[in-house]
Amino acid sequence: MAKNQRWHDDYWLFVLQLYMRQPVGVKPLYSRALVDLSMELHIPPQEIYARQCAVAALDTPRIERIWAEYGKNPRRLSRAVRMLRAMRGFNSAGDFYDGVEVEETFESDFRPLAEDERMTPVMLTLILDLYFQLTPNTMVVETPEVQELARLIHLPARDIVSVMQVYQHCDPYLRRRDAIASPLLEPCKSVWRRYGNSDPQQLASYAAQLKEYYQ
Repeated sequence: MAKNQRWHDDYWLFVLQLYMRQPVGVKPLYSRALVDLSMELHIPPQEIYARQCAVAALDTPRIERIWAEYGKNPRRLSRAVRMLRAMRGFNSAGDFYDGVEVEETFESDFRPLAEDERMTPVMLTLILDLYFQLTPNTMVVETPEVQELARLIHLPARDIVSVMQVYQHCDPYLRRRDAIASPLLEPCKSVWRRYGNSDPQQLASYAAQLKEYYQ
């Protein structure tokens, strides 16, 4: 596993605690618990996921020692994790990081947008995935797929439709010339630039993983 300058060996305890959560085992890449830990540690979800796999395989002597000490003693593990969280400077660019500057990258995808705090880039990504599965005349609140996504991400169906209308103005194939006044236009353009011109199947695969966050 490549060395990450943000990784601290004490983080194995957090990963072990995540792994030990019921049901015990490797948690999905974008499950909420995994993403929350990633946000807390400023470590990308992919790396947290890989570290979980290392725990499952008892990859190294160090992991074996940690497992021997905490694997059958969840109370001891909880105490150790609480102590780490109480350390001065934890979850910031302070002493705990030993001079490592914290620069957020993936975190912003899961944070509310300044333009609309009900939305996140992840939500816009899921809506874009659905956009490619529908035609303009089915981008309405009555469409079952729209209602299903609305229930999943806890938004009114009309908000899903509103975002799809914004995406229509991003879609070069529709060539819409009418003006649209929406605070989400720029965030939608940003998501479109990232995913709108790539393979829809790749977006669909990514969206399927992201849905774990809302399960």
